[in-house]
Amino acid sequence: MYVIIDLETTGGKPHEEAITEIAIYKYDGNELVDQFISMVNPERPIQPFVQRLTGINNKMLRNAPKFYEIAKRVVEITDGCTLVAHNASFDYRVLKKEFDRLGYDYSRPRLCTVKLSKELIPGLQSYSLGKLCKSLHIPMSDRHRASGDALATLELFKLILNKKRDLSDRLEHDHPPAKRTKLSDDLIQMIDELPPKKGILYLYDEKDKLISVENTRNIKKKINSIFLKNNPKSLDLQKQLKKIDYELLSGSLINKIITWHYRHKYNPRFSVCTRRKYSFDKNFEPASFLLIDHGHHPGEKAVIFVENHKVQGYGFFKLNWEQESIDLIKKRLTPVENHPFLRKMIQEHIEKKKYVDLVELDE
Repeated sequence: MYVIIDLETTGGKPHEEAITEIAIYKYDGNELVDQFISMVNPERPIQPFVQRLTGINNKMLRNAPKFYEIAKRVVEITDGCTLVAHNASFDYRVLKKEFDRLGYDYSRPRLCTVKLSKELIPGLQSYSLGKLCKSLHIPMSDRHRASGDALATLELFKLILNKKRDLSDRLEHDHPPAKRTKLSDDLIQMIDELPPKKGILYLYDEKDKLISVENTRNIKKKINSIFLKNNPKSLDLQKQLKKIDYELLSGSLINKIITWHYRHKYNPRFSVCTRRKYSFDKNFEPASFLLIDHGHHPGEKAVIFVENHKVQGYGFFKLNWEQESIDLIKKRLTPVENHPFLRKMIQEHIEKKKYVDLVELDE
């Protein structure tokens, strides 16, 4: 579970600034499940340059709640979650300082979308939130206001999650990993909350190592079937399983591609991995194209990119994806190996016309 957060502050010297506005969006990896947005009376003047930047002035905050009045809500909505922010070290430092003033030791694991973007989307001129969103055609509104910036960060984070779901080794912890989670104790509750929908099931052991990836028409039914089996392999899986994640995807082809990609890349212990000696030499016709499938929700499409007969990767785009340049589409792709099994899978879907659209690209 993640909380995407953005703060506006009074400005001033580090460790002396205070929060003037806060926005928190709770995201379970598939959809928003909670949110909290509030102006905050910082009990100190706002620096003039900050007033010009955000449009927030001292008069606007005169009757706003003070931080101690909203602190309980902040603790509750972020409990058990990873804090996500653009330049996370700043937001986390300011938030922690506010709690320090109240005598409360606030601690959360966190992820920085600046660092992740530089790693996963290299080569951009700037990684400031505004310019990054412009480069990636992520819509923004209410720039330099907490809610607008947090929503833009959320869309950026969705893109990052699509490119790389195994983010656990990038968490900045304030305490050892063994103490940071109770997921193993909450396994039954996690299973109860799984949706009976089509998608991909990711299973992890106590060290956050991927041990199984399953493409299924019914996520809840699939996990229940695992616990109903009593053969040695299933019993071993039940014993090893400590964490469950899932991804809702309605497209048949994109489900298969992502499942194959994670099995092939990580070779999870309880999933069958395609052998590398698999042979398929047929060329695609046309040589370069975008194959369009259904995405995570009705407002999104999955795009599989093939260039010069080679599978380059996949990505997710809004319904107006046709307006994106090929260079931008390439930047947003999750790269995959041009494996014969993957090529055959795509070719079969093309021949059976099991896709939404096929867009031929100029050579």
